[in-house]
Order: sequence, then structure tokens, then C-alpha cells
Amino acid sequence: MPLIFLQWLSLVAMILLQSINGTNSNFPAYSSQLKHLLSMSQIQLNNLAFASDAGKLFGWLSGIAANYLPMWLVLILGSCLGLVGYGVQYLFLIGRVSNLPYGAIFFLAMLAGNSICWINTVCYLVAIRNFPLDGQLVIGLTGSYQGLSAKIYTDIVDVIYPSSDVKRARAYLLLSSILPLIVSVINAPLVRVIKVMKTKRAKDAFIFILVITIATGAFAVMGSIGSTSSLLSPFASAVGMLTLLLAPLLIPLGLGLRHQIKQLAEEKVHIEEINNVSMDEMESGVKLDISEIISESPSESFELSFSSTSEEFNGEIRESNNGDDRISETNEVISVIEEIGVKVMLRRLNFWLYFFVYLFGVTLALVFFNNLGQIAESRGRSASSLVSLSSSFGFFGRLVPSIVEYFVSRRKYMISRPAFVVALMAPTGAAFFLLLANDTSVLWLYISTAIIGVCSGAITTISVSLTTELFGTKNFGVNHNVLVVNIPIGSLLFGYLAAVVYHKEGNAEGKCFGMECYRKTFSLWGTLCFIGTFLALILYARTRKFYNSQRS
Repeated sequence: MPLIFLQWLSLVAMILLQSINGTNSNFPAYSSQLKHLLSMSQIQLNNLAFASDAGKLFGWLSGIAANYLPMWLVLILGSCLGLVGYGVQYLFLIGRVSNLPYGAIFFLAMLAGNSICWINTVCYLVAIRNFPLDGQLVIGLTGSYQGLSAKIYTDIVDVIYPSSDVKRARAYLLLSSILPLIVSVINAPLVRVIKVMKTKRAKDAFIFILVITIATGAFAVMGSIGSTSSLLSPFASAVGMLTLLLAPLLIPLGLGLRHQIKQLAEEKVHIEEINNVSMDEMESGVKLDISEIISESPSESFELSFSSTSEEFNGEIRESNNGDDRISETNEVISVIEEIGVKVMLRRLNFWLYFFVYLFGVTLALVFFNNLGQIAESRGRSASSLVSLSSSFGFFGRLVPSIVEYFVSRRKYMISRPAFVVALMAPTGAAFFLLLANDTSVLWLYISTAIIGVCSGAITTISVSLTTELFGTKNFGVNHNVLVVNIPIGSLLFGYLAAVVYHKEGNAEGKCFGMECYRKTFSLWGTLCFIGTFLALILYARTRKFYNSQRS
């Protein structure tokens, strides 16, 4: 089987895995029902949202496992954690498991949240190793599909239970437990490292997959907006989404077929050339230049070689200048990036600037999404529509950096990630203040949710590249997991404050309706986000010299 086929098939597998991996984004869709069924306070409910994020505290375990176990096994282990975490909660809701204490539910939520890290780790490592020159592009592209998870789960639930809120809550938990395992088992043989010598950029393939990805996001957004979602039935929407998710399969099939046709044609030419060699020439000592045949073989670019054209460098593949014109740029970047361990990183000012930028940006947005269920309820709106909207726009947000990376890198220019973050943090802060508008039609609620989804999704993708550029690739697994520790910290702190304000403004039954439920919370979050914007600006100023040095 052609290696280019297996290489791009692994990318399709990563897309499918990431599209169902955002199970934590389903929490707002069933949180209100969970709160009612278990008679929890808002603070207790917030603690469950924190538990899901707290699972990331142990995300480093997946990195250690990936160093010693095959990728398929790491993938299956991670999905099994989700099966237990969400599955037992589902059995409790339907009455098959009784007398489950709150502490046990908290642990199960944390276990389920940790399962996401395992699938992410597999996808990140396979992307970097199978596409050594386009690793960041592939990570951003495949990771963007995680932003569609809530939309995908909502489409399935709409088909099964279109009206019953209780049954919908149970369906979300059931799907979150079994769907990642099913998809992982199917894709386990495909998610493997392909040892390629070089990955000459398949420009047509990347453009085609970007077009498919944009079409998928556009379809998801149209299905999330009330005026257009009514045009398609729930079943048609689900089928359309499934078709678009499988559409990238056309790329490895097309590349593999083209490779086979080219190989057969060249073999036919070689055979004809050999047959045309006269016996007289063979007898006179004219010999076939074997090296010429080898150099013309189409499989050359996919065989691992340790010749002068390729050498191992920090886990990446370095090639000679007669290859892809991006290779010299890639090697230059690697040569100036400082490799920093976690102990040294924690003593760097850049790390703490980066830490609080992420805390006041992505983490704050995640807390907002965790509270969408109660926010929608306080405004008299459906939580599912808001969750679907945030998921769809989050998808586009995660995709934007990949599109920018593709076109900017062709000009041998390295975009400043901190500057990109500054441009995204400012509208996020403004969106929180837009939520304070006295809006009876909740138009600003939908607009703000979309803005926060786009900007936080983009920063999430950028953070992967920014971590490697600030602290190197050698210790990326540990360094990035230390960074995202701020997610459970922020989830606990910001979520708890929001819950206290909600409880104070609520009625005797613990429910709150109206603008006052989150007015103070939105003001605080908006202010913190603008502080994060200022910190990102400082980080940009401190790293500007590094990014300017990457200009061609």
C-alpha cells in the first residue's frame, strides 16, 4: 500500500477522532437537567464542571504512556476512561446504579475529562511525526474539528429525542461514553506513525482539505442559526454532517490512486527500455545504470534514508536544499528556538505572562461555555442552540490559524503568535461587555457567544505553536500540560464566583431569571480579559525580536 496513502489516511483518522473528542463541551447541554435530577446547588454544579477540567491536571500521564505503548493502545485506553467516566453517570441517571455519592460523581467527571487528553496526545504526536514539515498546520486543521463536537452530538440527540429534556440529558451522557470508544476502535489501525523521509507539500491536497473543512464549518453554522436550521430536518442535518466528515477520505484515495498509476506507468517505461537494449550492446559491455533506475523510482521520497540528503535533528527531519523550498525556513526556526525544561520555564517571565494570558482568555471562555446552560435558562432560551452555536464558531476559530499558517508560510514569513493573540483577546473582552446590553431579543447573547467561540478557538490552536516557539519542542508534552493547568484553576475560581453571584440573585428554589443573574460576572470577566490583552501586548513586545528575525 503506498505510504502517501497511509500518511493522509492517518490525517483523516485524526479528523474523525477530534470531531467526537470534545465531550466536555456537552456539559452545558445537560447541566440543568443534572442539577434538577440530583437536587444540586449551583455551586455543586460548578464543581462538577471544574472536575471535568481538573482531569487535565493528569494529562501528562498520556504523554508518558505514548513513550512506551503503541499509539493504538494509548487511544483505546483513553476512550475507555471516557466510557467509565460518562457511562457510570448515565447508569446513575437511568437508575441502574443507585446510592452514588456526590464525591463519586465528581471523580467520574474528572476521569471523563482526563480521557480527552489521551486522544489529543495521540493526534498531536501522529500529526508531528507523519507531517514533519507541516505539523503545526495539521494539528490546527485536525484540532479545529474538536470545536464541532457539541454540534455533532446535538445533531444526533435531535434525531433520537427531539423534545424530551430528560431523555436528551441522558442521551448526551450515553453518546459521550460510547461514541469516542467506537470511533477509536475503528480508527486505531489507521492512527500510526509513517516513517517518511520527507513530506513534500501536496499543495492541491491541502487546499482541497481546507475547502472541505470550511464547507463543514459553514454547514454547522447554518444549522445552528434559528432562521436557517428550520430548513433541514434533524435527520437531514445529521446525514449532511456525517457526509462532510467523511469527505476528506477522497484525498488519500485520490493520492494513492495517482501514485499507483504513476508507478505502473514508470515501470512499464523501464521494462520497455530494458527490452530495447540490443544483444550486441549487452555483449559489448554496455550495462544498465542501476542507480538511474533507483533515482527515478516514485517510491524514493517515502523511504527512510540516512544519506547526505537527510539527517535526524531534535526529532525532526532535516533535508538538503534541493527539496521543498520550506525546508531551509524550518531548519532556521529550529536552530534559534531555545530548548527549555519545565524547571527553567517556571522561572521565566515569558511563561507567567503566557500563563495569565491563557487564563484570562481561553480558560475564561471555557468557564463561560460551562455556564451556558444557566445563562440560557436565565434569558429564557434553549441551551442546545447556544451550545451548538458556540461549537460551530469555535470550529472556525480553531481553523483560522491553520489557514493563515498555510498562506503566510509560503512567503517564508513567520507570523508573531503573541500579536495574533492580542488581536483575538480584545474582541473577546468586548463580547463580555456586550452581554450586559438590555437585549429582549437576546441578539447580543448570540453575537457575543459567536465572538467568544471564534476567538477562544483560535487562541487554543495558536497556543500549541506558541509553546514550542517560546520553550522548544523537546519538552513540549510536559511544558504544554503545565500551561493548561490554569484551566482547572480558572474553572474553579471563575466558576465559583459566577455560582455565588447566581445563587445570591436567585429565588428560593435556587434558580435565577433576568439580566442581573450574570451582570456582575460578565463585568468581571470582561475586565480580566482586557487585562489579559495588555499582558499579551507585553509578551509581544518581549518576543518581537525573535519573530522579526524569521523574515526572509
